[in-house]
Amino acid sequence: MSDQTMPPRKGQDYEQVLDGSATEVAAFERRNETVLKRIQHILHNNPTLVPVVVLLISLLVFGLIAGGRFFSAFNLSLILQQVSIIGILAAAQSLIILTAGIDLSVAAIMVLMSVIMGNLAVFAGVPTFFAILAGLAGGVGAGLMNGWFITKVRLPPFITTLGTWSIFYALLLWLSGAQSIRGQDIDTNAPFLKFFGQSFDIAGARITLSSILMIVIFVVLWYMLNKTAWGRHVYAIGDDKEAADMSGIRTDRTLLSVYGVAGFVCALAGWASIGRVGSISPQSFYEGNLDSITAVVIGGISLFGGRGSILGALFGALIVGVFRSGLRLSGVDVLWQVFAIGWLIIIAVAIDQWIRRISA
Repeated sequence: MSDQTMPPRKGQDYEQVLDGSATEVAAFERRNETVLKRIQHILHNNPTLVPVVVLLISLLVFGLIAGGRFFSAFNLSLILQQVSIIGILAAAQSLIILTAGIDLSVAAIMVLMSVIMGNLAVFAGVPTFFAILAGLAGGVGAGLMNGWFITKVRLPPFITTLGTWSIFYALLLWLSGAQSIRGQDIDTNAPFLKFFGQSFDIAGARITLSSILMIVIFVVLWYMLNKTAWGRHVYAIGDDKEAADMSGIRTDRTLLSVYGVAGFVCALAGWASIGRVGSISPQSFYEGNLDSITAVVIGGISLFGGRGSILGALFGALIVGVFRSGLRLSGVDVLWQVFAIGWLIIIAVAIDQWIRRISA
């Protein structure tokens, strides 16, 4: 008779025997795991590890290909500047995707709020501070509008935000008259709108306030998602909304707050974009929706919700920036830069699907 089937010895009960058997079986299974299976377990428990490794490899490869120009302090800080606005949008998009949703209107909200801020401050004579507050409040309102349709009318997030993207885009064209607000007009009437375009030099690197804003947003949202009950509820909803409902989580209220916070972050991106671009154009960041989703997917956040770290979206945005900068410095045509980013997206989704196949 094997040890697992023998009756308990003196001083033992059946639960201890069974527990010991289970431990031995688990240990046996771990010993017989393949290297690939162990990697799968590690990545399942640390989803941000994939984009971090990809980012480090990308830096190494492009550093070798492009030479010293790539690793110059100025070029690295330029990459940070270039991804700052899309990075902020990716932070907003991450919140939505963690709940197993998607938001196709983030860029439209961002540009619409920048147009509202510009029109009020430059043309309507409203004090710049109040114009910015109006834009930030408008961003929250736009996000809550998305959330209301999803939680109360029960529309799918994809369809809802596809519709509101068209609504917001039409509104920004109407408010702007399809005309840009020139940088000179902003400098004359409301220079504070360009606050996040200010920069300072450190050891050859030029750091803009928009880059700092992006990092601060990610740190704050990481804290909210990992150190508060609200964050745990967000992950629970993304993992299984019905189970979250049965556990007592007020899922509709949480979802509504997620879309409201995302709208606020989009409005912040709108304010930062004015300083980044130097003007306000209704046609700017037209591909921002797709770029934000790209950063989130490459950053290891699952499109099925409930898994991933919001910091992954930051690494995803940086990976895209590194690829574009490295390929440009290597003399690669823009067409092939887009080609490379497309493959990055496909590979990232494939890795996510592979990691999700692991047994719980």
